[in-house]
Amino acid sequence: MGVFPLGVLGCCLLFLPVLTLPSDPTLNDDVLGLIVFKADLRDPEDRLGSWNEDDDSPCGWVGVKCDPRTKRVAELALDGFSLSGRIGRGLLRLQSLQTLSLSRNNFSGGFSPELSRLASLRVVDLSENDLSGQIPEGFFAQCRSLRSVSLAGNRLSGEIPPSIGACSTLAALNLSSNQLMGALPSGMWLLNGLRSLDISFNNLSGEVPAGIDKLYNLRTITFRGNQLSGSIPEDIGGLALLKSLDLRENLLSGNLPATLQRLSACASLLLGRNSFTGEFPAWIAEMGSLEALDLSGNRFSGGIPDSLGNLQLLKFLDISGNEFVGSLPWSMSTAKGLSEADFSRNSLTGDLPQWVFELGLQRISISENKLSGFIQIPNASYHTLQVLDLSGNAFSGGVPMEIGSIGSLRLLNLSRNSLSGPIPASLGGLSALEIVDLSWNRLSGGIPPEVGGAVSLRELSLEGNSLSGRIPSQIGNCSALVSLLLSKNNLTGGVPSSLANLTNLQIVNLSRNRLSGNLPKQLGDLPHLLIFNISHNLFSGDLPAGNFFNTISPSSVSDNPSLCGSAVNSSCPAVLPKPIVLNPNSSSNPSSSGPLFSSDLRHKKIILSISALIAIAAAALITVGVITITVLNLRVRSSNPSHSADVPPPSDGYFSQSPATENNSGKLVMFSGENPGFSAGAHAVLNKDSELGRGGFGAVYKTVLCDGRPVAIKKLTVSSLVKSQEDFEREVKKLGKLHHPNLVTLEGYYWTPSLQLLIYEYVSGGSLYKRLHEATGEVLSWRERFDVILGVAKSLAQLHQLEIIHYNLKSSNVLLDVSGGPKVGDYGLAKLLPMLDRYVLSSKIQSALGYMAPEFACRTVKVTEKCDVYGFGVLVLEVVTGKRPVEYMEDDVVMLCDTVRGALEDGRVVECVDKKLAGSFPPDEAVPIMKLGLICTSQVPSTRPEMSEVVNILEMIRSPQDSSQGEELG
Repeated sequence: MGVFPLGVLGCCLLFLPVLTLPSDPTLNDDVLGLIVFKADLRDPEDRLGSWNEDDDSPCGWVGVKCDPRTKRVAELALDGFSLSGRIGRGLLRLQSLQTLSLSRNNFSGGFSPELSRLASLRVVDLSENDLSGQIPEGFFAQCRSLRSVSLAGNRLSGEIPPSIGACSTLAALNLSSNQLMGALPSGMWLLNGLRSLDISFNNLSGEVPAGIDKLYNLRTITFRGNQLSGSIPEDIGGLALLKSLDLRENLLSGNLPATLQRLSACASLLLGRNSFTGEFPAWIAEMGSLEALDLSGNRFSGGIPDSLGNLQLLKFLDISGNEFVGSLPWSMSTAKGLSEADFSRNSLTGDLPQWVFELGLQRISISENKLSGFIQIPNASYHTLQVLDLSGNAFSGGVPMEIGSIGSLRLLNLSRNSLSGPIPASLGGLSALEIVDLSWNRLSGGIPPEVGGAVSLRELSLEGNSLSGRIPSQIGNCSALVSLLLSKNNLTGGVPSSLANLTNLQIVNLSRNRLSGNLPKQLGDLPHLLIFNISHNLFSGDLPAGNFFNTISPSSVSDNPSLCGSAVNSSCPAVLPKPIVLNPNSSSNPSSSGPLFSSDLRHKKIILSISALIAIAAAALITVGVITITVLNLRVRSSNPSHSADVPPPSDGYFSQSPATENNSGKLVMFSGENPGFSAGAHAVLNKDSELGRGGFGAVYKTVLCDGRPVAIKKLTVSSLVKSQEDFEREVKKLGKLHHPNLVTLEGYYWTPSLQLLIYEYVSGGSLYKRLHEATGEVLSWRERFDVILGVAKSLAQLHQLEIIHYNLKSSNVLLDVSGGPKVGDYGLAKLLPMLDRYVLSSKIQSALGYMAPEFACRTVKVTEKCDVYGFGVLVLEVVTGKRPVEYMEDDVVMLCDTVRGALEDGRVVECVDKKLAGSFPPDEAVPIMKLGLICTSQVPSTRPEMSEVVNILEMIRSPQDSSQGEELG
């Protein structure tokens, strides 16, 4: 074939209509089309290196398959090739193309309607890319023989075009995880060949129109994660072949239509997190093919029907978060196929039925109900339970010894009950056990030494009981232990030195016990320690040196009278030689010392007596004062009956509520136990003059508490999206327990049904974004930038350890304190607002574009902590280069990741470092950090490192010289 210069050929073909392309018969149309297509792309991994324009045929090229009869390209499959750029018109020359699959890449730009001109095209998969704009009206209007279209996981916006009904050959349509809005077009019901329809995780609204029964070939419907409202149409029962119906996370309401029982082939009925009402439909028991049933997070009421046990094929059942009453039905013992069941957050009563242990379940949760009685476990070898959560009930009696017979158990949560007696030693025989939570019961006795046999244990929580005795040294055998919570017991003795063997340990809370002695010095070698709270004990001596203990919070070691060191503002006594003891029979002059010693002793006795009298008098005055204040408080509370309704339960004793400041005042809770209140009414603090900024989760204001302390107040966006007060307070309580030097501390909250405020510590240094991009003063030095990166990494590692995903990491959410240290804010807020992630994606989080991992928008993929890792990688590049994650040029959009990656490939990555640093940075730190940032922004989540690994890598990157300088300056 003739040889043309690729650059000239590509430029010509881009501007000529398809019909005027060169028609030389010696040129293979498929080769020509693919080379033009490649010319529009960036191929960082050289996956298309085998594509050679001099070849006579493309049939041997990577990703290309040809029809063996015609030798024309029939399939182009480049999934996951890390390609970027636009999908060019070169593909239009592939006139025999049947399958076009370009998923899991980074193609951008609009979606071309011209693809429908390929008459042979059957399958189009462009999912998980970065396509934007509207779906062209002409694409579906011109489609001829398309059987499957997937545009999932992009940024397509606008409405679903009404012309979609013209694509009558479609069997599968997936438009999920985009930003589509508007109502469902009625033309969609004309696709009577459709077998699979997925429009989940968009912003579609309005009611589901009637006529859906016309899609009589449908097998699966997924409308999850939209804003669809109204009731389920009655004619949905006409879909006789339907196997899966997923309407979760919408605004649907009303009773469930009885026509659903006609879906005899339906195996999966998922209706969770809507606003359905009425009693548990008894006819569901007649849907004999059901394998998965989710009615969670609705407003169903009444009892659970006994007929539910008739569903012999049922494997998954979730009816949590409703208003069900009565007892757990005994008939469930016949549901032999059940593997997972969640009855939590209802008002169920009665005893714990035996079928919980005899049915062969793997996971069971009945938490936060009103069950009572004893927990009785049959001692048998057939147990398959991996998760047993009975927390937040009224169970009494002891923790059964038979718990040790459940060898498969990985999580045991019996917290917040009224269990008493000892912790059974049989727990130590559960080698698979990872999490044990027996907190907030009435357990007594000691911690059994056998606990050391639970070698897989990661979290052990025994706080809020009446445990006594010593902490067993055998706990040092639990090498995987990350969290150890033993606070608020009656433990005595010292901290065993074996705790220093637990190199994975991050969180230790031994506060409010009667522990004593010196802390083992080896604890200072623990590499990952984030929290070590020993306050309100009897420890003595100085703290361990090194790592975490050099910067330990004073509140974590307070109220240990004999403890010394800088953290408690008490110098440790110097080590002195033993005193010389004089021989009483010595012939030396006794008169020179005897009288003086006697006089001195009498003088000390007098001083001691006066000091004792003063102390006794002071103690008496304090006691009288405390009694007086207590009596006054009791009188005030008894005169205000509504106040008691807002007092948190005893288990939350560290909460404190302020008195009402306004007649319509809500509930103000401070986690510190203090009671300052606002200096003005709750609404008065939210004035425009005190606004600090606005973000996807709400506006932030600065105000002052009555004690003069400044705080930052975040008013949450859209009150209608906030969870119930109970759920809201549960989530806020978890966030209130988080304390880390690189996290903005949540100090409290304010609640009314129409106004929710979060009270944070005030960080005076402004945001990282302003220091990088808007500040006109002093430039951030290299050391300051490194400290910011390392601090943010440590904070994310802490959040991920506690299974909290940030969701919204960006430089404007990183604040700097007076010393330049970073504090990450806005963490964990998506849990407060159950619809917020979708709401933010639709309108508020646009400022976070560039930080968002590709899978964040693809709701068919589970959002994990790896999304935070991606955002962190972008933040790293932003801090090092001083450039914004996305730069908008006159006719192009430049992604920072792409710029740095290209510079790295060309060997000029050092040139990317912020010009303001002007050579005042170590290249042997800057280059590895930028490489780490690129690794964190990998398109494939599984290849991104864990944040704990990132912290270790950063600490290795920092040069010893820089570290020593930091220590000297510190």
